[in-house]
Amino acid sequence: MASGKGKPPVNTPPPEAKEVYDQAGKLFEENKFDEAIALYSQAIEKYEEYSSAYFNRALSYALQSQYEKATNDAMKVMELEPNAPDAPYVMGVISEYQNDLAGAQEWYEKSLKNNPNYTQAKDRLKMLKDKMKGAVPGAKMKGEDITQTVVEEGQIKKVAWFTSDMTFKDVVGLDKPKQMIHDNIILALTKPELLRAYGKKLGLGAIFYGPPGNGKTYLVKAIAGETKARFIVMHINEIVDMYAGNTEKNLHAVFEQARKNAPCIVFADEIDALGTKREGEQQSNMRMAVNQFLTELDGVEKNPEGIFIIGATNQPWDMDPALKRPGRFGEAIYIPAPNYKARKDAFKLNTKKMPLAKFTSFDRLARATWGFSQADIFAICDKAALKVAAEEDRTGKKRLIKMGDFMAIIKQAGSSLDEWYGMVKKDVISKTETQIVEGKKQEIVKEGRLTPEEKQRYKPMIKDIKKNLNPINIFVKKIMRFWAVYLF
Repeated sequence: MASGKGKPPVNTPPPEAKEVYDQAGKLFEENKFDEAIALYSQAIEKYEEYSSAYFNRALSYALQSQYEKATNDAMKVMELEPNAPDAPYVMGVISEYQNDLAGAQEWYEKSLKNNPNYTQAKDRLKMLKDKMKGAVPGAKMKGEDITQTVVEEGQIKKVAWFTSDMTFKDVVGLDKPKQMIHDNIILALTKPELLRAYGKKLGLGAIFYGPPGNGKTYLVKAIAGETKARFIVMHINEIVDMYAGNTEKNLHAVFEQARKNAPCIVFADEIDALGTKREGEQQSNMRMAVNQFLTELDGVEKNPEGIFIIGATNQPWDMDPALKRPGRFGEAIYIPAPNYKARKDAFKLNTKKMPLAKFTSFDRLARATWGFSQADIFAICDKAALKVAAEEDRTGKKRLIKMGDFMAIIKQAGSSLDEWYGMVKKDVISKTETQIVEGKKQEIVKEGRLTPEEKQRYKPMIKDIKKNLNPINIFVKKIMRFWAVYLF
């Protein structure tokens, strides 16, 4: 990608187009993306084959998360410069941000086909392949580890499992959840005799619940490192199959692998997609899958030592009640959005390998991202790095990543949790509506989807959702973000 001073296009543009293009580049470097887009558009109007202008406009759109417009411009660059590696690379990044991993792989490979020595595409493709085959950053592959799940004709033939060298020291914030995890999970795996000495029944599972993007998976890797246990990531898309019987066989294969490799942690991400409430007109094959899951859990319950099941969900109210009874997923541990200190530490962690300018203020970054998730902060750092790296790729000039680069991304990104809180409001919070019945006003209370027991069980999450939907809190949050982004 480029700043406004990128490499010259295939055909030399007329001076009037080049002048506007250079003006746009200055605005880009000042992180004034809207103004830069307007000028890049003017340059394109003056010279329709101005590939660098299309490219830089694509970059501006991508940094503002306007991926459709960014895609159109990147495609135009490839039309004008079919052998250039940078436009396919940017398309790969855009695809990753949109969670199209297969598409991203194709674009990175196309970039490397055009230039086999294109380092950025090489590095990104390697990380992507690890992600796609189930390898998890922070997981340490050694010895006889099986790093790729093998599925043939809808049935799992090999189950991927890993070991981890991460610990709680690598996880920022979450002090209260860490303590609960230590007492309820780590002791059960490392010191079962201690719990038995006090008459404590060994549980077999816990639910990590809370807003999306706040480190549930990261915590599981840290638990594996703390306990020296192997862990299996149970991907629902690998488990569930359209043909009757395959899903149940796949579930059995996962638990059979766990039994062979004890001590072992089985991590079921988005468990609500599998263990959903068995109600209404739910398809019979999914009911059978839930029943098989319960059967496997019962088998572990009879001999719980050495195996622990952790489920993660953003919607715990959608889980089948049978999964949540004591002895199965008996413990529910809330994983909240990061507080001020955790956000500050998250920026430090995600930028420790980045060439930062001297006066980078992590305090200001933490204030500017009040209410952001851990995943939001990772994306901000990643986009800031991409912005400067792509600028160097196009201009050949190195520079440090500045506060302005981060702030430019924050202005455009926003918090993914703001929308999420609004989406789940109807599921967890009761509301009173006034209706006219036979000419008279009546107040009708519409309950959320939580039972009284679930309201108590998930009280921390309900409290957090109500707090983040409070109009006063929303106003204060916006003021604090504005102050940090634009002033200090």
